[in-house]
Amino acid sequence: MNGRRALNTRSHRGVAMIMAMLIAALAAIVAANLSWDNALDVRRTTVLLNRDQAVQVALGAESWVASILRQDLEDSETDHLGEIWAQDLPGLPIDGGDVFGSIEDLQGRFNINDLVASDGTIDQEAVEQFRRLLRSLSLDPRFAGIAADWIDANREASFPDGAEDGIYTSFVPPYRPPNQPLTSASELAALDGMDKQTFDTLAPHITALPGHTAINVNTATPAVLQSLDENISAADVERLLAERESAGFPEVNSAFQSLVTPDVLNSLEETSNYFQLKVVVRIDTVRVTLFSTLYRSPRGDVAAIARSFGTP
Repeated sequence: MNGRRALNTRSHRGVAMIMAMLIAALAAIVAANLSWDNALDVRRTTVLLNRDQAVQVALGAESWVASILRQDLEDSETDHLGEIWAQDLPGLPIDGGDVFGSIEDLQGRFNINDLVASDGTIDQEAVEQFRRLLRSLSLDPRFAGIAADWIDANREASFPDGAEDGIYTSFVPPYRPPNQPLTSASELAALDGMDKQTFDTLAPHITALPGHTAINVNTATPAVLQSLDENISAADVERLLAERESAGFPEVNSAFQSLVTPDVLNSLEETSNYFQLKVVVRIDTVRVTLFSTLYRSPRGDVAAIARSFGTP
């Protein structure tokens, strides 16, 4: 009898010990999960705070660049690649990271919106220049007519290089051309026949600015310089680049008079109103890239007319 009681007592103690171990294990699991969730919440909050801080730093850099562009207009009558705004912004340390960037003159590129006049009709001279730009980059010149159709006001395909609703609505998924000026040159990626390699080659030489804009020959890319006239050769472009290298062209008329027609010569500029700022802010593991299109009025007022994060 006593032996049976002792056996039952040992059994109860064993069960109690197992239950205690299970409870302890469950408590440890719960504690670990709570600790993990808390660590994730802290990390998530830290990342969000760092991102918010990075955005504010980027906007602060934008204001700083605006003051640089205002001062530049007061100090100089031309805009060229030897000026302080055209140099890469040096890396500046901030709390927990750094900030750096660059400024580019957008009027050194071909404005896609110049393909269409203010009344919505195609500007044939601009289309011809765009064709020359495409040829200088060894790209299909048919994209000039296709791009003009993409922007012009009507829905009738131009001949021979056009594309309108009949083409794009047959794609999967279907879509329609905007038939209006573009807000971003990246919209040309949707053109009929445009692939990534072609667009990546073209992108550094084009922009989408409001209204008609002149080309600043002091900052124009080599391909854009060559597109000014069909008789400009690669050797001419090399000579022009060397001539403007230090402080822009001393005299634009003398530099281009023998290369372009009088109408084109009269349209060339040495100053710019539109610039693109790229700011990269890094804080801990957070990286924020701001692209800002800045408009500088003739009076010197500078305003951001477009902003995007991640891509221009």
